[in-house]
Amino acid sequence: MTFPDSNAYAARRPGPLKVSFEFFPPKTPEMEESLWRSVLRLAPLNPRFVSVTYGAGGSTRERTHNTVVRILKETGLSPAAHLTCVGAARGEVDEVAEHYWQAGIRHIVALRGDAPEGTGKFVPHADGYANSTDLIAGLRKLHDFEISVGCYPEGHPDSTSPRLELEHLKRKVDAGATRCITQYFFDTDVYFRFLDRARSAGITVPIVPGILPVTNFRQVTRFSAACGASVPAWLADMFDGLDDDAETRRMVAAHVAAEQCRRLLAAGIDEFHFYTLNRADLTYAICHVLGVRPQQTVGSEAAA
Repeated sequence: MTFPDSNAYAARRPGPLKVSFEFFPPKTPEMEESLWRSVLRLAPLNPRFVSVTYGAGGSTRERTHNTVVRILKETGLSPAAHLTCVGAARGEVDEVAEHYWQAGIRHIVALRGDAPEGTGKFVPHADGYANSTDLIAGLRKLHDFEISVGCYPEGHPDSTSPRLELEHLKRKVDAGATRCITQYFFDTDVYFRFLDRARSAGITVPIVPGILPVTNFRQVTRFSAACGASVPAWLADMFDGLDDDAETRRMVAAHVAAEQCRRLLAAGIDEFHFYTLNRADLTYAICHVLGVRPQQTVGSEAAA
């Protein structure tokens, strides 16, 4: 693969490259230490925001809250908390959102959420928000949150029609969403086709590509089968024979993700959301290749 001239990117981008990073809340003290190392490693890149996920059925509610509040207090970064409406009444969800606001969190990633594993498809709580559109409208009534939402270039697993899915996304934006973040994808043409369809449907907010550096190809293949993301044959070829060679896998992963981003940059895309999996080094290296460099030391007191 060859990289186009980097000067071409600057000429076609409307402004500086913007990045954001996603983390998941830790389950153990060891995982918390690993998460915090990742946050502090990536913080000097001055991300637009960092998000913290919310487990299926709201299973990580307290850990998510504690993590985003700590990020806000100890790093100066702008954290976004994932929030779902699975298995909770409206009052419960509103209370969580209110706690975020009172803690200084102004950005919510509003998602319908997945049912807990083994319980089947999503079923709305009898007294809860029916879906993500309903949740967004509810958040808008509470406070003036910045609200990001998810979107699926290759279709949500529960979707019955690409047209209906785009109509649903448009309703989320009309309800108050200010940004869409895509499910990860590996074929850039998948993103561009989706972007064209979304714009034709009247969706004008930013549609930020979600980038997943592949650290474990077998794991990503299994997860992709469940979430509807395709794994191209060329990607399988890239990782063929590397099951027991973690170092080479990391180098290949950095190359693949950097090339993916540079193709998007060449078409004028100027913002990326990285699914870090709480591992900073790959994302940091990819950002370096793209020209995103440390701007300041953030969280130095926490690191001391």
